[in-house]
Amino acid sequence: MSVLAGHAPALPSRTVHSPDEIADRARRIREPVHIVTDPSGREVGLATGPAPSGPVLGTLPPLYPEWLGGRAFCEAHGVRFPYVAGEMANGIATTRMVSAMARAEMLGFFGAGGLGFAEVERAVRALADELRGRANWGVNLIHSPAEPALEFRVAKLLLQRGVPRISASAFMELTPAVVLCSARGLHRAGDGRILRRCRILAKVSRPEVARKFLTPAPPELLRRLVTEGELTSEEADLAAQVPVAQDITVEADSGGHTDNRPLAALLPRIVLLRDELGRRFGYRQAVRIGAAGGLGTPGAVAAAFALGASYVVVGSVNQTATEAGLSDEAKAMLCEADIADVSMAPAADMFEWGVKLQVLSRGTLFARRAARLLAAYQEHDSLEELPQPLRTAIERDVLGASVDEVWQRTRAFWHQRDRSELTRAETDAKHRMALVFRWYLGNSSRWAITGESARRSDYQIWCGPAMGAFNQWAAGTFLAHPANRSVVQIALNLLEGAAVLTRAHQLRTYGVPLPDSAFTYTPVRLA
Repeated sequence: MSVLAGHAPALPSRTVHSPDEIADRARRIREPVHIVTDPSGREVGLATGPAPSGPVLGTLPPLYPEWLGGRAFCEAHGVRFPYVAGEMANGIATTRMVSAMARAEMLGFFGAGGLGFAEVERAVRALADELRGRANWGVNLIHSPAEPALEFRVAKLLLQRGVPRISASAFMELTPAVVLCSARGLHRAGDGRILRRCRILAKVSRPEVARKFLTPAPPELLRRLVTEGELTSEEADLAAQVPVAQDITVEADSGGHTDNRPLAALLPRIVLLRDELGRRFGYRQAVRIGAAGGLGTPGAVAAAFALGASYVVVGSVNQTATEAGLSDEAKAMLCEADIADVSMAPAADMFEWGVKLQVLSRGTLFARRAARLLAAYQEHDSLEELPQPLRTAIERDVLGASVDEVWQRTRAFWHQRDRSELTRAETDAKHRMALVFRWYLGNSSRWAITGESARRSDYQIWCGPAMGAFNQWAAGTFLAHPANRSVVQIALNLLEGAAVLTRAHQLRTYGVPLPDSAFTYTPVRLA
C-alpha cells in the first residue's frame, strides 16, 4: 500500500515530555508511538522508533487514513479510501470529477439530478467508456415525483450501460425505478450468497425512509416489475431476501435537500435501526452505514468515523473544486461563505409539495425571492387570480420578465422535455402556475452554473454550514486559493487531518497531556 506524501520523516527513538514535542510526535501517524512514563510514574510522554528501556504503558501501531472507515466498504467498492464525492445535481458533480476520484482510488458520483435524459445519457456513455473495467464510480438517481417517467427512464439507462454504483437520493417512498436498480441482476453465488450486479448507496435523513431501504423491496412493486417484464421471477424472489440498499448514507445538515438533523443524533439512530432489521430478516451481510452532511473539516470527518460511519460523503465543499461544473463567480461566492451564510428555500423538483433545500444566502437573494413564489402558489389557485400588485412585483423583482413571457419559455422547455406537463397545464391552472414559478427555480441554478452575471442576485447555490467551516480551516493555506482546490486534494487533506485528530484522541484517552495544537491539522499538498 502506498503512503501519502507530505508526512514527516521518521526520527530515532527519543522520549519527549514537552507539549510541543508531544504534539509533533502525535502527528507522526505512520509510525508506532510508545506511551511512556518517567521512573516515578507521574509524568507521561511519548517515544517513537524502538521501544525505550524505561516504563512503557502501551504502544499504538501506525495509523493510515485508509483505515479510518470500514474495510468491508473499501473491499465492496474497490477503493483504497472510505471516502465518496457526492452527486451535486445539474451536473455540478461532473464526469471529470468522477474520473478524478476513480483514479485516486476513491468513489465519486455524477450529478444527474435536474438534467434532461439526453444530458444524462451523454455523461453515462462518457464515463462508461473512460472508466471501463473500474467499479468505483457511479451516477445519481434522484427521486422525481413530478417526473416519474424520467426517473424510470434514467434508471433503465444506468442499468443498460452497466453503471456499477448508483446513489439514490431524495426518496421519500420506494419507486419502481429504485427497486428495479436494486433487483435487476441479482443472482446466487456457488456458496449460496446473493450477489448484486449494481450496488445502491441510499441517502436518507429520516428513520422512516431508512427503514424502506433497510428492508426487502415491497412485494407489490416486485410483482409489478415482473409483470411488466422488467424483472425475472428469480430476481424478484432474491430481492425479497435482501435489503434494497447494502449501503445507507445518513445525510445530516447538508447543502441541497436536507432535514437539517445533527449527525451525532441521526447516525446512531439509523445504526440501531439497521441492527434491528438485520436481526429480523436474518441478513448474511450487515448493511454499511455512511455519513454525509456537515463534513467540511478534519474534525467533522474524524467525528463521523468515531460515530461508527463506514465511509464519509462530502458534497457541498466540492462545488468549489476545480473539476466542479459551477461558474467561477459562483465558486468565489462559496469561498466567501461562513457557517451561518445559508438559508432554506423551495426546491424546484418538489415545489408543489413545499419541500425545501439549503442554499447559500450570502451575496444572493434567491432564497427570499423563491419564498415569495411559494407563498403566492400556496395562497392562490392560478396566475389569473394573483392580485395585480403582487403579479407586477413578481414580474419585476423575481422573474425579471412578464408572466406571459415566462410561460412561453416554459412551454418551449416542456415541449422538448415532457409534453404531458403541457397537456396537464391546459386543464389545471394551478399546475400552470407551478410550472411558471419552477422556471425561475430551475434557471436560478443554471445561471449560477453558467455565470449569468446579470442574474447574480438570483443565483441558487446549494450550500450547508460545512462550506463555511471548510473556508475557515483552509484560510491562509494553499487550499484557500480556488485554483488549488482539486477534488482529490480536498479529499486527501480531510482524510489526513482526520487521521491526525484520531491519533491525538487515542493518545488523550491514555492520559497523554496533549496540547490544543495536537488537535489541529493544516492542509498541505498531498499525493
